[in-house]
Amino acid sequence: MRRIRFEKTGNAVWISHLDLMRTMQRAFRRAGLLLQHTQGYHPRAYVAMALPLPVGTASRCELMEFELAEGPADTAALPALLNPVLPAGIRCLEGYDGGEKLRELAYLRARVTLEYDRGVPDGAEAAISALLSGPALVVEKKSKAGPVEQDIRPMLREWTLTRPDGGTLALEAVVCAQNPSLNPDLLAAAVARHLPAMAPDFAATERLAFYNGSGAVFR
Repeated sequence: MRRIRFEKTGNAVWISHLDLMRTMQRAFRRAGLLLQHTQGYHPRAYVAMALPLPVGTASRCELMEFELAEGPADTAALPALLNPVLPAGIRCLEGYDGGEKLRELAYLRARVTLEYDRGVPDGAEAAISALLSGPALVVEKKSKAGPVEQDIRPMLREWTLTRPDGGTLALEAVVCAQNPSLNPDLLAAAVARHLPAMAPDFAATERLAFYNGSGAVFR
């Protein structure tokens, strides 16, 4: 399989997963690249994305697997062909062949930005650090059966908290990505639930990197 790493930022974060799949397939057609398709009455392109990205979340490390029926043999040349026909906010960063199996993707590094309209509350850094360092971190998580209470602390492997400016805290964390998985958005939800006085006025999440089970960058 061939693989492309791409970023999704700016207004493109509001494109849903299904629309992103359609956008990428259309970009291949506009670039004159023919994706390989299944056979039968309803052919579908051989395309797969690693860990569908939630709407509203930015990413610098999205991965797309595919095969070409027609196109350049050099996968590294594909970003230069695709980027001119992709919408603003979606940009291919590199292309390569092979790589690790998607099931071997184990961890995700993400940055959760906590923004405060009136400035970071006094004591917020210490309080949030104590919360994340505790033995348990219970949040309400949506499931098919409805809301459930879940302790997400075992899925939080490491984290750092910094203050880029007077109105912002940046929480960078490595979390489990699969089996089980932790949506980094829940870290902001945990702060709002357990430390309401420190709840941000706005929170944004950005994926930074994927890792395998050994902690190396996933490729």
